Amino acid sequence: MASKIKPIKSVSLVEQVEQRILEFLKENRFKSGDSLPKEIELAENLGVSRNIVRESLSRLRMLGVVESKKRKGMIIAEPDILSGIERIMDPDLLGEEAMQHIFELRLVLEVGMSELLFIRKKDSDINNLQEIVEREANDPLCKTDLKTRLAYEIEFHSYLYKMSGNGTLNRFQSMLLPVFHYMMQQESKAAAKPVRGTISHKDLVETLRVGTAYEFRENMRNHLTPHFNKLS
Repeated sequence: MASKIKPIKSVSLVEQVEQRILEFLKENRFKSGDSLPKEIELAENLGVSRNIVRESLSRLRMLGVVESKKRKGMIIAEPDILSGIERIMDPDLLGEEAMQHIFELRLVLEVGMSELLFIRKKDSDINNLQEIVEREANDPLCKTDLKTRLAYEIEFHSYLYKMSGNGTLNRFQSMLLPVFHYMMQQESKAAAKPVRGTISHKDLVETLRVGTAYEFRENMRNHLTPHFNKLS
């Protein structure tokens, strides 16, 4: 049986110009801070009106590719690789499968950032984590109330991201929090009591204090075992 003819994609003139401008920027190796050609110059080279160029540049501005600067006109912006994701990282907008995948990404990040933590750890970081652990240990609700335990879980693990010293990683973790809250709420509905791994927050702090990056990675994997066990 003959294959079907694929339909022609309808692409507006604005979209075509937007793509041509992007290709031009890449081919000429434009970098952050470089000025773009004037609207009239782009319009003449592309053979379109200035209104079409203006609308195309407006779309690129919304994507964070370009920005306007006084006395410089339109320039290449510093890429914000997380801005688009940040806008949609909402459990009300994401499907179950997407949220599960994002939650799995969180597990991978926390197991994988051990080397970074050991390179940048400070005594003050260890002390701050120890303070969280002590508050958690002295809170009787942690043994019976899942929401209370999850609050300490989030506080402890959020500090690890902060401790990494990586701004992008730290920001990404903040974006993951709504999804993390949602997934943990789903788990709480199925769990009669809090489920724990054999490695506690206290054990992780002690590993950070006197152990190795490898030991911390293995202990973090153990700590997150209840979540990994739910993967299929």
